[in-house]
Amino acid sequence: EALGLFTGIGLSEAKARETLRNGALSALLRRAVLQARSALGPALDKATGTLLYNAAARLRDPKHLGFLVGYIARRQILTDLQLSAALEYLRNHPLEPLDTADFERACGVGVCVTPEQIEEAVEAVIGQHRAELLAERYHFNMGLLMGEARSRLRWADGKTIKNEVDLQVLHLLGPKTEADLEKKPKAAKARPAPAEKQKAAVVENGEVGTETRSLLEQLRGEALKFHKPGENYKTEGYVVTPNTMALLKQHLAITGGQVRTRFPPEPNGILHIGHAKAINFNFGYAKANGGVCFLRYDDTNPEKEEEKYFTAIREMVEWLGYQPYAVTHASDYFDQLYTWALELIRRGQAYVCHQKVEEIKGHNPPPSPWRDRPVEESLLLFEDMRKGKFGEGEATLRMKLMMEDGKMDPVAYRVKFTPHHRTGDKWCIYPTYDYTHCLCDSIEHITHSLCTKEFQARRSSYFWLCNALDVYCPVQWEYGRLNLLYTVVSKRKIIRLVETGAVRDWDDPRLFTLTALRRRGFPPEAINNFCARVGVTVAQATMEPHLLEACVREVLNEQAPRAMAILEPLKVTITNFPAPKALEVLVPNFPADESRGFHKVPFKPTVYIEETDFREEVDKGYKRLAPGQPVGLRHAGYVITVQNVIKDASGRVIELEVTCTKSDVAEKPKAFIHWVSEPLMCEVRLYERLFLHKNPEDPSEVPGGFLSDLNPDSLRVVCNAMVDSSVLSARPFDKFQFERLGYFSVDPDSEEGKMVFNRTVTLKEDPGKA
Repeated sequence: EALGLFTGIGLSEAKARETLRNGALSALLRRAVLQARSALGPALDKATGTLLYNAAARLRDPKHLGFLVGYIARRQILTDLQLSAALEYLRNHPLEPLDTADFERACGVGVCVTPEQIEEAVEAVIGQHRAELLAERYHFNMGLLMGEARSRLRWADGKTIKNEVDLQVLHLLGPKTEADLEKKPKAAKARPAPAEKQKAAVVENGEVGTETRSLLEQLRGEALKFHKPGENYKTEGYVVTPNTMALLKQHLAITGGQVRTRFPPEPNGILHIGHAKAINFNFGYAKANGGVCFLRYDDTNPEKEEEKYFTAIREMVEWLGYQPYAVTHASDYFDQLYTWALELIRRGQAYVCHQKVEEIKGHNPPPSPWRDRPVEESLLLFEDMRKGKFGEGEATLRMKLMMEDGKMDPVAYRVKFTPHHRTGDKWCIYPTYDYTHCLCDSIEHITHSLCTKEFQARRSSYFWLCNALDVYCPVQWEYGRLNLLYTVVSKRKIIRLVETGAVRDWDDPRLFTLTALRRRGFPPEAINNFCARVGVTVAQATMEPHLLEACVREVLNEQAPRAMAILEPLKVTITNFPAPKALEVLVPNFPADESRGFHKVPFKPTVYIEETDFREEVDKGYKRLAPGQPVGLRHAGYVITVQNVIKDASGRVIELEVTCTKSDVAEKPKAFIHWVSEPLMCEVRLYERLFLHKNPEDPSEVPGGFLSDLNPDSLRVVCNAMVDSSVLSARPFDKFQFERLGYFSVDPDSEEGKMVFNRTVTLKEDPGKA
């Protein structure tokens, strides 16, 4: 019956069958067709059928379907243009009763555009472009004429306008000539010089650079459809109540139409690379729209919260370059949340329950036998919970709703006899995330509550709770998480790594916590650039670490001054040193841009080079130092030639005796190598991936669990490395490029007389890595 109904309005059989597979759409379309047939008779023309289909498919609030179909059936809405205007009007006016006169004005109902009006409008537009038309003739963009004519006569029929444009153009230009029929040659696009090409998208410290695109411009898909402040009701799925518009008006009066976001971490662990995306999105979106972002600690679980986490979270937000508009805590609102909980019970929307935690776990728990207990009884029992008369797990306050994932009656409050770091012993009941989060957003008048996809199942409870209490309801919008391969970011699993000694602490540079990345030497700009490149989509993004490392190299290439260091020293004595005392060599901080300054390093008869830069026997393709094969010393202006190889008792080379010749008179060597003279001794820590497999948490890839997948070579410590004295005054987290070796950062373990460096990344991606 439905198939015949749908093909009867002009749908192809294939389209009709496809529509039937969408239960919600087919139900609405069936209602629309039956209503229209009752007014117009069983035979509906295809134009009317198309309007009915589009109305059913595009209408956000089904309660307005009958109202809209009435206008189509009465032939008052005749075109898709009118229908689009009608749908937009209904989206902007979600509450009933609708002002029908205003609706009809907005949709052009009853507007009659005469042929004379169309003729005059087209004549005026052609008059404006007469010179270009005569010059370009039929190569002129006729769509421009159509667009301008339509803008003058919004409700005119498009086909009629096109016919009038064609007629008047023909009258002006005459029939097409052979030249008019030739294709217009395409203008060659000017290719920008490499230096002029737009840089990859970055947001540095929340500020948009002159040559970069902002994070806002990086948003793709759904994020581009964000509502404007105060227009929450335009978001699909948003629940509109009789009080919604008044609450939104009050919200706009408080915020002044300002975009407000929040970053709401739990202070029970250290932030990781996924949080960097959340920080960039929340702070970046607010900044890009002239708004503000709150840092709000979700401190509702005192058992797992520690002061060090509060401190580290704020440090990391500020390290990434963002300043919170305000630093708040869920606990700031405990009194208000408790008052609202009492109100929720009074409204019959919450009850005290005695089911055990294990009884209500999962998605199909048995219904609570206490769901319908009297309001007064729940009020008394909830007060007993607050006074500590129930033990942990003996009573909870539950909300009366079904969540999107089928979970029934989520818990709003539970008993915990744990002092809170901010409120002390005042409370022995604490609110849950499901209860707290949306209400804190409401209190702070958040406009866009941005969260990762796993919270999508909480969206229905988010809207329900705000509306159940008749308070301002923000919009929750979910986006895909950012994950990295070859790592774990779960707080529980990082704690296991620390407890087993696999890593030193949360800031071990092999981890991808933000404190670890900072310690390793990753600049915050590189992390922000990486987040901007990943962008924000609904889909989860799982990235290779080398993509983040590439962003690090880009930033450090511009930021990290050069120095020379030796990891495996080989002593070299210059027997014909050209001066009676040490020489000073000027080394550019950035060889590609010497205007950025120089530093001095001593050059003495004894220097040290890398063991790997010398071989006794030369292989084909080997270009460094060997007997009979001289090399240049970088920046020194000298070429050295081996005269004598000194070995220890085991035959290992321990020293070279060489002669030197000034570079400008010596034959050009095959290579230049780095060196140090009168160096500082230092410790260097070389890091590789912590795990051997891409997905250490995947049982199919790592059956023994993530602890069995540890890379035994993830850390190599070089205890007796050497570095030139130019780095002597460096402080923890200062960064350098050690020439030919990679980028390195000063570790906080450094102390007077013994500097410690972490290798941040190599100079180039290692092609041998997976």
